[in-house]
Amino acid sequence: MADELRCDSVWYGADVVTMRDGQYNIIADGAIAVREGVIVWIGMRAESENIVARRRTDFAGGIITPGLIDCHTHLVFGGDRSQEFEQRLNGVSYAEIAAQGGGILATVRATREATVEQLVSSARWRIERLLAEGVTTLEIKSGYGLDEASEIRMLQAIRQLAQQLPADVLATCLAAHAVPPEFNHHPDGWIDVICQRLLPTIKAEQLADAVDAFCEHLAFSPAQVSRVFARAQQLGLPVKLHAGQLSALGGSALAARFNALSADHLEYASESDVQAMAQHGTVAVLLPGAFYLLRETQLPPVELFRQYKVPMALASDANPGTSPALSLRLMLNMACTLFRLTPEEALAGVTLNGARALGLEKTHGSLECGKVASFVHWPLTRPAELVYWLGGQLPCQVIWRGEAQ
Repeated sequence: MADELRCDSVWYGADVVTMRDGQYNIIADGAIAVREGVIVWIGMRAESENIVARRRTDFAGGIITPGLIDCHTHLVFGGDRSQEFEQRLNGVSYAEIAAQGGGILATVRATREATVEQLVSSARWRIERLLAEGVTTLEIKSGYGLDEASEIRMLQAIRQLAQQLPADVLATCLAAHAVPPEFNHHPDGWIDVICQRLLPTIKAEQLADAVDAFCEHLAFSPAQVSRVFARAQQLGLPVKLHAGQLSALGGSALAARFNALSADHLEYASESDVQAMAQHGTVAVLLPGAFYLLRETQLPPVELFRQYKVPMALASDANPGTSPALSLRLMLNMACTLFRLTPEEALAGVTLNGARALGLEKTHGSLECGKVASFVHWPLTRPAELVYWLGGQLPCQVIWRGEAQ
């Protein structure tokens, strides 16, 4: 380095796992220079002699990775469903639980009764578990209100969390998550409300960064989802889709036709779905937590994603019903053991490809000049150890936008 570089901080003394291009791309004994929360230089420590920094941190070993990205969560909700989990394990069917008033409608009732402050408080406890394991960016969906006021209250809670937490928090409107009880016999009526009133309101009040829907036989049809997505596009809101989790409805191809950021779950995605995703740049978000808890047997078509070069992201899908997961790192192991991803693919799934699934790949997801300085130091020898260890909170030092947390 010929010219002197002044910055706020420099971090060195560890191998830097940059995840540039979705691969480890390790800089041995690297250094990262940060100014105003952005990486301004990255390279080998031996080449950093001309960096002048107000603060210097020597990690004395270990590895540095990009901050982890949880690109699909449902962390804001009222109540919990641990009782139902116990009931199912004692032989009570989901249909029986639903007949007793349980299932998603139990969460809807609890969420509708909660204030914004209550939603923020309960979600914050859950989110802090994820942040302690190196998550620096996450997406949170609405979808448990299922009426205008409650959906808006959920999105307001997400925006409040974004102001309170040392993380980048994105909000997604998932009003088309399930048919509200008031619209049981007229689901198109709820789609009318979403398109005509709810989406324009959240756009005007800047309450959401994207719009999602659940395309499934027990939720909404491709035609209904298309109406929601068309309205979102008119309003300039990007879209993403729960697709192919329980059946093959062609939801992934539908999402791709709307240039969706991502299609998520995808156990039943077909080759034509994958081709469409590749053509339109739609990321495949795999959710092993729900696959595990529901004891699914239909694997997502990982080989097809590889063949057609569709980026694969991973997420916790943290929710009260099918994936009460508070460890994104555990999802890395599940993705490798259940879905046969490699450790490198898994880590890419919660870094660069997670950023792609949120439309943030230009600023997040890898350690490169010009990107936000959100990274994590781990006292480990190899990045595969992040995937290898089961359970237990690995010690780590989180740096979010250039500041140690």
